[in-house]
Amino acid sequence: MHEPDTIRTRVSRGIRATIQTVVVSTLLAIVKIASGWIGNSYALIADGIESLLDIISSLVVWGGLQIAGLPADRNHPYGHGKAEALAAIVVALGLVAAAVGLAVQSVREILTPHHTPAPFTLAVLICVVATKAVLYRRMARIGRETSSSALTADAWHHRSDALTSAAAFIGISVALLGGDGYESADDWAALVACGIIAWNGGRLLLRPIGEVMDAAGPESLHSAVCELAGSVPGVIAIEKCLTRKSGPGWLVDLHVEVDGRLPVIEGHAIGHRVRETLCNSSLGILDVLVHLEPARVPASD
Repeated sequence: MHEPDTIRTRVSRGIRATIQTVVVSTLLAIVKIASGWIGNSYALIADGIESLLDIISSLVVWGGLQIAGLPADRNHPYGHGKAEALAAIVVALGLVAAAVGLAVQSVREILTPHHTPAPFTLAVLICVVATKAVLYRRMARIGRETSSSALTADAWHHRSDALTSAAAFIGISVALLGGDGYESADDWAALVACGIIAWNGGRLLLRPIGEVMDAAGPESLHSAVCELAGSVPGVIAIEKCLTRKSGPGWLVDLHVEVDGRLPVIEGHAIGHRVRETLCNSSLGILDVLVHLEPARVPASD
């Protein structure tokens, strides 16, 4: 299977970004859990636990990218790209599970009287939201540029973390301003954030499930493939174009119409040129299966 440098570069970028994210998430988790414990804020502790889950999800993404980057072999002739989609599914399910677990604990904290959170926790949360916003934008951008569903799901882990931190900030502010009787405001904020996290987790499941089910690529890809293949000398028309995602790239099945009077060796050469043209393009195509069809309308002499 052909694997141009652009595909290897995509995988390498994703792995580097994931490793950097693990380091940052680890530091944030330690700061949030310690601050929440000292400052009597369960919302901040829950936020720190969510950051720990970010670390786990990033490690899952890292493993998925590592496997997806392996070349095709005898047992996996189409490569290992599906590992990335499976990693994205695990990450999305992790978001939903984290939301449910944190929601249950938030309800328990609401029903249990406790002290008002310390004011310094607000400063911690401001720093956390800013850091997580930067991580989300960076991972989302790399996910788009590399067409990685796993990186996109991991980016939303960071956005969800920023949302829980923002909710905790609001809840703690209400608790501090309201005084007696408002101690559980940050727990209610954590509960609201859990709903947002669960919704995002469910939404993020759709794309990787589509990849595992071999859903067709976007119309823009279909048009670009047909246009590029149609520009190869000897190609009269494109009869059929099928695309499916495999990790960082695409697999294409193409039915190409050529002059039916051509010798087999010449038709084979045209098919080979079509495959090379597409695989060497910037479309991120891993491999192309070209099937030759005689043109419906004979080519002019």
